[in-house]
Amino acid sequence: MNETLDTHLQELRRGTVVLACLQLLRTPGYGYGLLEELENRGFATDANTLYPLLRRLEKQEHLTSEWNTDEARPRKFYRTSDAGIRLADTLTVEWRSLTAAITALTAEEN
Repeated sequence: MNETLDTHLQELRRGTVVLACLQLLRTPGYGYGLLEELENRGFATDANTLYPLLRRLEKQEHLTSEWNTDEARPRKFYRTSDAGIRLADTLTVEWRSLTAAITALTAEEN
């Protein structure tokens, strides 16, 4: 792909990764596991993007976190907060509306 297309695809995906994280973290998860889950579900993201996003969502109170020290390696588990669930629900409705609008636009072309 060319650089311009890569830039546009990155912009398009940025918001979808936020929504995907909020949805997936309704079940608690840790960063690396979330990276794998995102990739498995078609939201390939790198760690340099994900970890700052998780910190930002936590600071905005859309995620909560706690350390799990039961295993040899401590892991910080994140969970979508009540505010994050409300945000995810709102964003999902908006996403569906935008998808319908784009579908209608492309149908008009045919």
